[in-house]
Amino acid sequence: MSSQPIAIVVGVGAEAGLGGALCKRFGREGLHVLVAGRTPARLEAIVRAIGAAGGEATAVPCDTTVEADVARLFDAAGAVPEIVVFNAGNNRMANLAEMEAAFFEDTWRVACFGGFLVGREAARRMAPAGRGTVIFTGATGSLRGRPPFIAFASAKAGLRAIAQGMAREFGPQGIHVAHVIVDGGIDGERLRTAAPGFVAAKGEEGLLSPEAIADAYWFLHTQDRTAWTHELDLRPYKEAF
Repeated sequence: MSSQPIAIVVGVGAEAGLGGALCKRFGREGLHVLVAGRTPARLEAIVRAIGAAGGEATAVPCDTTVEADVARLFDAAGAVPEIVVFNAGNNRMANLAEMEAAFFEDTWRVACFGGFLVGREAARRMAPAGRGTVIFTGATGSLRGRPPFIAFASAKAGLRAIAQGMAREFGPQGIHVAHVIVDGGIDGERLRTAAPGFVAAKGEEGLLSPEAIADAYWFLHTQDRTAWTHELDLRPYKEAF
């Protein structure tokens, strides 16, 4: 690992998505980015893109629901990370009466339990150093549950509670913990592939730009510690709320 400051982004999928945008944004700022996700080929594509832009990155295949994987990811950093982002989620639909227990549990493990594991490992390393930023990616479901997203909303609400608890426990120790509510669709490969009709209906500038979201995350990281933001909500100007 290089001597550059470290950023860890967990939950990275397609390059044209929020995880990819975060990795590239941090790379442009001179951080060595640990790109963590389940699909090695996608991670390597982002590493190459960061390298082509003059940055440094390392792909670390990781299942955020596996405790040993998360610990290994942080050990791979070789230093206290400057910023850690938990961006994993699995927003799938199911009606409650037909929902299998395994579906609910899997949703919770990815979107909530994984956040606990990542937050805990970050805190264990950042607290002794008295510095660092931890950001959790939330969603509309962080604040309200509605069908057919009940499983996802319950997991995201739990993740929000983890972020709040971490901020209260570790903020006084110098760790900036923030929760970002992404209130709208993200204009990335995942949504454009899964729901092209939804994307078309939103029209021009009806979805959140991954790069614009990444700019907001970097703003949170650079805030003066006398005026930290804990929760930030982001949405397109067209989105009702």
